[in-house]
Amino acid sequence: MGLLTDPRAGNGEIAKLILKWEKPLCYLLYLAGIIWTMLLAVPYFNDNTYYSENALLPGLVKKESNLMSSAKQFYHELNAERERFPDKMPYLWLLAKLHQLHLDVFTHNFTLNYPFRNQKYEGQNIYGIVRAPRAASTEAIVVSVPYRPVTSVQPDTTPSIALVLAFAQFCRRQKYWAKDIIFLITEHEQLGMQAWLDAYHEVTSGHEDVLISGDLSGRAGSIQAAINLELHSMTITSIDVKVEGLNGQLPNLDLFNLAQNMINKEGIRRSFQRRFDTFEKDKFKKWLYHFNTLMSMSLTQATGVPTGNHGLFHRFGIEAISLEGFDNSKEGTQRNFYHVGRVIESIIRSLNNLLERFHQSYFFYLLPCTDRYISIALYMLSLVLMVAGLFIKAFSMWLRLQDSSVKSNNENETDKIITENETISEISVGSIASKILWTHTIGFSLMSSPKFFTLFITQYIGLSTEDAIYYSFLIITKLSILWTFFNIRSKSKHSNIALVCVVTCVELGTVLMCVAMHNFSLALITAFVYVPFILSINPKKKTSYRFRKILYLMWPLLHPFVLTSLVILIYTFIHFGDEAVTSILIRSLNATKQAFVLSIIDSMIYGNWFYNVTVAVMFPIWLLYWNVICQNTQ
Repeated sequence: MGLLTDPRAGNGEIAKLILKWEKPLCYLLYLAGIIWTMLLAVPYFNDNTYYSENALLPGLVKKESNLMSSAKQFYHELNAERERFPDKMPYLWLLAKLHQLHLDVFTHNFTLNYPFRNQKYEGQNIYGIVRAPRAASTEAIVVSVPYRPVTSVQPDTTPSIALVLAFAQFCRRQKYWAKDIIFLITEHEQLGMQAWLDAYHEVTSGHEDVLISGDLSGRAGSIQAAINLELHSMTITSIDVKVEGLNGQLPNLDLFNLAQNMINKEGIRRSFQRRFDTFEKDKFKKWLYHFNTLMSMSLTQATGVPTGNHGLFHRFGIEAISLEGFDNSKEGTQRNFYHVGRVIESIIRSLNNLLERFHQSYFFYLLPCTDRYISIALYMLSLVLMVAGLFIKAFSMWLRLQDSSVKSNNENETDKIITENETISEISVGSIASKILWTHTIGFSLMSSPKFFTLFITQYIGLSTEDAIYYSFLIITKLSILWTFFNIRSKSKHSNIALVCVVTCVELGTVLMCVAMHNFSLALITAFVYVPFILSINPKKKTSYRFRKILYLMWPLLHPFVLTSLVILIYTFIHFGDEAVTSILIRSLNATKQAFVLSIIDSMIYGNWFYNVTVAVMFPIWLLYWNVICQNTQ
C-alpha cells in the first residue's frame, strides 16, 4: 500500500520505465502468456505420469475374475425387462437380482421441485453394499452406473449394469476386502447421483427446497473413491477416461494413472477427450496433437459442467472418474466383458489397498495425452503473464493521477506535491463508489431474479420457460448496451473515470487469479478473450484515441450474453455446416435458450457457479468498462 500512497512513488526509475513502456509491456506480457500456453504442449514442458501413492500396488494384483458368462446372462435378462418398461427403471427386477446376490440392498427416493414451474419430478436410486469382512465398515468404494431407459437420447448403459451385477456377484465371494463396496444404480443421470450424495452426507448442495434428497436407510463407511461406468456395448474397442468434475474440479492424478494403466494392461485401446495417443515422429504433428487435446480439456473444464456422474463426488473430497466404453471396429481390437471386468477388478482391488485418502499426487493439472501431465507450477504462469498487464495498467494510471512529474520534470518537490494534492482532491469518492456499487447491485439482482421473473412472465404473458429467460436476457443486454448513450451529454471528471478504470482492472485481475485456484481453464479463456481489449481502454479526452471506434464496435460483442450466443452459433455452424443458413440459425437460437436455462438450473441444483460468476462478476465489470469507453470527460 505504501507504493500506491507515497507521493514520491512515481519518481523512481522503475516507475518512469513502466509509464514510458506501459502499453508495449502489457501487450508483450499478454503475448508471452499465449506463447507459454502453446509451449506447455511441448514434451520438454510436461512430464510422464507416475504413481505417488505406492500403497495402490498397481499391476501386482493377481486377477481372478471371469465375468463374461454371468454378465452376458444379466444383460439379456435386463434387456427383456427394459422392453416391458421402456420409460422407467425396472426397480423390481434390479432389487430382486441384488437380493439374490446376498447384498445389503436399499432404495433411495428423491424429489425435484422444478424451480420455474409448480411441478415435481420423482426418482429412485437402488444400491447394494458388500460389507468388508476384514473391517468395521469405516471406509467404502463406490461403483456406480446411470440407468438410461429405452426412450433416452443418451447412449445405452445396459451393458454397464450387467457388468456391475456380475462384478458384485464376484465380490460377494471374496474375503480380502478391507473396504465396503457400494454398487449404485442411479436414475435421471446426474440428478439421481447428486440426490444420493447429498443424502449420504446429509447436506444440501444447491438451493433449499429444489432437490429434496430424502434419507438413506443404509450406509457404508467414509467413501474413499468412486468409479462410474458407461459401457455402451457388450464388446468394446476403446475406453475413454473422463475426469472433469463440477466447477472444474479434478480427481487425484494417481486415480487417472491407475485407470489408464489397467486399461492398457488388458490390451484395450485407451483415450482421453475421445482422442487416442499419436505416435507421430514429426515433432510439429505431435505438438499439434498434444495442444489440441490440452485445449479440448480446457474448454470442457471451463464450463464447470461434469462430464459424468463422477464429477459430483469431488466436492465431498472423494476421488472419482468415469470409464466410457465404445464399440467401433475402426478404433482397435474388440474386447468383451472378460477384459473389461478384469480392468474393474484391478482398479477396485488397488483402491482396496489404500491405507489413507489420496493426497500425494496432483489435484491441479492439465493433460495433453493419456500418459503425460502438466503441473500447476507450469501452467499457472500463462495466466499470471496475461493478468500482469491488468495490474501494470492500473498502476500506471494511478501514477499518472497522483504524480505531477508526468506533466513536467522541471518542477521542484514542493510544487509537485501541491499539484498532486490538487489532482487527488478532484477525485469524487462518492461518485466512483456509486458507479461500482450500482453495477454490482444489478449483477447480484440478476443472479437472484430468474425464478421470480420467469414465474411472472410464464404466468401472465404465457411464454415458455426457455423463451421467458432468453427474452429477459435479451432485454437486459439491449438496455446495458444503450444506457450509456442516454447520458452521452453528461460529463464526468477525467480523474473519476480514470480511477473507475483502475479499480476495475484490479478487480478483474484479482477475480481471474481467484477463479484460477479452482477452475484454471475458465480464468485462462476469460483472460484470453478480454485482456487485449481492456489494455486499450482509457478514459475519453477531447480527442479520441486510436482504438475508440474499434472498441465501440467490439465491446458490445464481448457482452457476456452476446458472447455466449456467438460461441453457440459458431459451435452450431461447425457441427451442422452442411445445413441451410436458416436451419443453423434456428438450431443456434434453440441451443442458446437451452444453455441459459440449464446454466441457471445447474446453479440451483448442483451449485455450479458458472452462471453466478458470469452474472454477478463479469457482467458488472463489463458495464464499468463500457462506462469508461462511452463517458465524456472534462
